[in-house]
Amino acid sequence: MEEHRSLITLSCVVGYLAVCIGVGLWAMRRTQSSRDFFVAGRSLGVWVTSIAIFSSTLSGFAFVGGPGLTYRQGMTSVWMILTAACGYAAAFALLAKPLRLIAELRDTLSLPDAVGARYRSPSAQLLMGLAILLGVMGYLGTQILAMATVMQGILGDVAWIGELDLVTCVVISCAILIFYCVTGGIIASVYTDVLQGAMMVGAAFLIVLAARSAVDGGFTGMSLTLMQDDPEVIGPWGSLGILASLSFFFIFAVGTAGQPQVITKLMMFRRVSDAKLILPITTLGYTAAALLWLVVGLAMRALVLQGTHPELPSADAASPLFLQTFAHPLLAGVVFAGLLAAIMSTADAFLNIGAAVVVRDVPRALFGRALRNELSAARWATVGVGLLAAGFALYSHYYNARLIALLGVFGAATFAAAIIPPVLIGFNWKRATALAANVAMATSIGINLAVEIFDLRLPYAIHGGVPAMLVSTALFLAISLASKPPTIDPDIEAAMDL
Repeated sequence: MEEHRSLITLSCVVGYLAVCIGVGLWAMRRTQSSRDFFVAGRSLGVWVTSIAIFSSTLSGFAFVGGPGLTYRQGMTSVWMILTAACGYAAAFALLAKPLRLIAELRDTLSLPDAVGARYRSPSAQLLMGLAILLGVMGYLGTQILAMATVMQGILGDVAWIGELDLVTCVVISCAILIFYCVTGGIIASVYTDVLQGAMMVGAAFLIVLAARSAVDGGFTGMSLTLMQDDPEVIGPWGSLGILASLSFFFIFAVGTAGQPQVITKLMMFRRVSDAKLILPITTLGYTAAALLWLVVGLAMRALVLQGTHPELPSADAASPLFLQTFAHPLLAGVVFAGLLAAIMSTADAFLNIGAAVVVRDVPRALFGRALRNELSAARWATVGVGLLAAGFALYSHYYNARLIALLGVFGAATFAAAIIPPVLIGFNWKRATALAANVAMATSIGINLAVEIFDLRLPYAIHGGVPAMLVSTALFLAISLASKPPTIDPDIEAAMDL
């Protein structure tokens, strides 16, 4: 079986991608309106919603970028993945009821839609849309780069295909993603999530066993090898130190609650009461699947140090090379297939969110109405957002030397700084004003853009998303308290009271 490893892996991937494309075509028949395209008709059940939420925060960011970051920085990156479960709890506690009720009362199909209704402000809807579109570039770029990296490893391992450059793999990946999203919208994403989420949870446990077998001495040998090379790598703070770790903790423990791919799905399930079942299923599934992030990165570093595997060409190659070299061929094929499906479904969610901003939120904020033939316009906007994100991903990779995970952190930080004050706080605090929301969002956009464009580095490796979030939140609270109490529409106020 080992001699046919590459063909087994490729067959699993091709077969599963064919299934995903079939799901996209099936979903196209069910997508009859913009409501279906953007929020799945608000008809999702408990299990579908639960798996869709945790899958959308893992995907290429966790399964390619995460192990790469762990390979390079050790336990520093664990403060991203393990603390993100706190964000789920915060999102459900603060937003599940009011956001779902506002979606029902005002027929909102996007988060900026709901923000505009809450603050009675077209400018708030516009700024929220722009902030989300900026974050989408980072997060969607992560998915495209991750998919291209995985595809490059799979195809390059097949003798009759040979090595393909990253740009070619990005073009192929972007074409598949755009087709998948244009045909099925969010319906294709959430139903693919059900299958791939279940696969990844099961595969995570098998990968842990494979890592223990691959490293000389098992997990004990792995720990000793890493400690002899650099004790800080497996210390509680990793190689970047305590402040960098705590900044990641802050961004992800708080910031996960401000991720639009999570929040938007809170508008999709059938009944408000379903939230109490969705939260524990989401958290347990996420925790199990996240084992891949930690184990693969540390195991691959130990294997290189032990001389079992040559030095990696890049840290982001840790996960693909581990699966190709040390996992059983069928397991590698299943994980690669599930990984690509996870990337596709998560990218679909971000393409969907970005398209909603272009065809719904910006026109409504500027002209008071959405575009004509909104469903058709959404599909064309999906193509444009996908191509723009692919260009941003290649720029970040070649000209800014960004690891996949760090590109994802930029997207997460952009979302968190712009969304947490006006949404998590504002949807639960009647004193919050439209002016405060607008200033907070504009400030967060400016700080995050400045950090990215000028490649600003803060002391002690603190991530730039932390000051953006702190400043935007402080301004939001101060301006709201200094302003006259706002007038809130009665139906919105009733939704906030429940």
